[in-house]
Amino acid sequence: MNYKLEDLVVYNLSEVISDKIWDVVMRWDYFAKDTIGKQLCRAADSISANIAEGYGRYHYKENKNFCYYSRGSILEVKSFLRKSKNRNLISEDSYSELYAELQTIHLKLNAYIKYIGKNLNKS
Repeated sequence: MNYKLEDLVVYNLSEVISDKIWDVVMRWDYFAKDTIGKQLCRAADSISANIAEGYGRYHYKENKNFCYYSRGSILEVKSFLRKSKNRNLISEDSYSELYAELQTIHLKLNAYIKYIGKNLNKS
């Protein structure tokens, strides 16, 4: 069965969270946007971008490698979110909500990587 990229739940969730993070950062002042904001948005966008790039490679090993990059971006976003909370750029509630969503994405990405690995071993 052929699946489209948009059929991947982890991809869709990562698209949603990057838009949420964008909306949060757009409310910050210029200095915050220009420093941590740009990095946070780029890292958040990188989660879904790397999933998409790996998916488009059509080789399990390359797909898996790009998913590892995506996983690194998840951890980078978590780090920037903590910094944002500590610098009073986001509330504790907003931090907790976004962090929980990232945790879900992280778990789903790990499951997808495991699935790719099973297919890699079959080929």
